Amino acid sequence: MKQKITFLFLLAATFVSAQITYKGFIDKYPIELLTDVDGTERAVYVYSNFDTPIVLEAKLVGKTLVLSEKDKNDKKNASFSFKNYDPKAEQLSGIWKDIKSGKELTVSLTKIFDIDDKNNTEWRDREILQTTSFKDKYFKLVLSKEKDSYEARVTGVKIFEKKTDKLLQKFDVQCQLLGISNIDIDDYNFDGIEDFSVYEGGTAGPDSTRLYFLYNPKTGKYFESSFSGSSLEFDSKTKIISEHNQCCAGRNVMTAEYKVVNNKMVLLKRTCVEFDDKTQNYKKVKCD
Repeated sequence: MKQKITFLFLLAATFVSAQITYKGFIDKYPIELLTDVDGTERAVYVYSNFDTPIVLEAKLVGKTLVLSEKDKNDKKNASFSFKNYDPKAEQLSGIWKDIKSGKELTVSLTKIFDIDDKNNTEWRDREILQTTSFKDKYFKLVLSKEKDSYEARVTGVKIFEKKTDKLLQKFDVQCQLLGISNIDIDDYNFDGIEDFSVYEGGTAGPDSTRLYFLYNPKTGKYFESSFSGSSLEFDSKTKIISEHNQCCAGRNVMTAEYKVVNNKMVLLKRTCVEFDDKTQNYKKVKCD
């Protein structure tokens, strides 16, 4: 098994927006790094001999990029720092430090590709890791960009076995890229086993859609379900799926509830309301 550490960073929008993949070393250990600058001031890294993501805090102190790791008690226990950080640079040099012992290791990286390049270039099948993982599996998104587009799209999802990096499954999808946070995990069919979903895209309002993949305990594989709807929420106690959808600046709102039967969503009830200008309140209307 290769000795590799893989890092993903989600940084502050203080920098020019960039999603950049690097390869290099921490001391003698090979690493991969992804920067995804979008203003959340988050970061995440994984040791690939474990492949379990660890969330970090990220901030710019002067011209130094500082990434902080905290323990379960919310106390800082390690940090990464890159002086004179520049997302346009082809090389990055930094320091990893253990807060308790003071031990330091050097970090040296080389840029591999920039997802957010502003050239009208076309590319296929670039992969980025995700923050979410199962106990024994982790995810990579497969990305592609068309020649006349400035934004990459998610065209696939790969599931790998932790520690061995063996490819277990791949799904072809067409989804909007959120960076390192396209994947969520939950028990979507209420069978006591975790499933996963992929962010598909947002609507004109606050709602969004996802693709839902359920686990088949007989095959040990995941399959794409027929679950669909806007901003679905899953209540494990009541085993009810709730849907919320609104349009026209919130003037029209639809809510619905479903149960799960044979891995399919079965409608229990649907309610539609419309804002009444006269009463300045919502009134029930017939659902289309």
